[in-house]
Amino acid sequence: MQPDGKLAIVTGAASGLGRATATRLAGEGARLALVDLDGEALAQLARDTGAVACACDVADAAASEAAFARILAEGGRPHMLVNCAGIAPGARIFGSDGPEPLAAFEHIVRVNLTGTYNWLRLAAAAMAQNAPDGEGERGVIVNTASVSAYEGQIGQTAYAAAKGGVAALTLPAARELARHGIRVAAIAPGLFGTPMVEAMTQEVQERVMDVIPFPKRHGRPDEYAQMVLSIITNPMVNGSVIRLDAALRMQAR
Repeated sequence: MQPDGKLAIVTGAASGLGRATATRLAGEGARLALVDLDGEALAQLARDTGAVACACDVADAAASEAAFARILAEGGRPHMLVNCAGIAPGARIFGSDGPEPLAAFEHIVRVNLTGTYNWLRLAAAAMAQNAPDGEGERGVIVNTASVSAYEGQIGQTAYAAAKGGVAALTLPAARELARHGIRVAAIAPGLFGTPMVEAMTQEVQERVMDVIPFPKRHGRPDEYAQMVLSIITNPMVNGSVIRLDAALRMQAR
């Protein structure tokens, strides 16, 4: 699918991977609908790109349905969805005060996994009504997993479980939506230079950086955006989770 002239929804668009993706797709001629909790940062990006901006919680069904209805009204049906909204706080299973509150686990899974599925379901239902292109394609959905889905570190049980869920839903979603001409893929980034990663302590960042084979640096958000564009434009990418990690295999700590 070529993005020129088609509507792309990007969640988590106010910063990091989402912002880079939105900027790249706009540069390829896509029309944009941007979703994030940070309404102020979102509004600035929307002014720069001429996008529809919707500030909402991606895991809130009612708020997301209202935002999606606004996108349909102002931008029409989407052909692309890129789910970048996510959080990555650390949470041990238990500590000196006893078990970690269950609410901490639920919150991480809610944003990263439920939020991804929530917008996937809304976008897929709308994409199925698009006219097919010459290959019968009606839409492309790209979700964001993580290498933590495979090698979660100590303190990442909730995050690894959520991103593991994103990775696991990729193939069954692709199989289910294939008859509608909708592709589904996911990217599993390693250590990228985003606010989420920069929130980690310097010690943790340096420890992870030490085991990255090559290139020995943070990934750049525009490199993630480049992979998104590659998935969108290559019709053979479907049902796959693509690691984007410089051969990083996370250690336990």
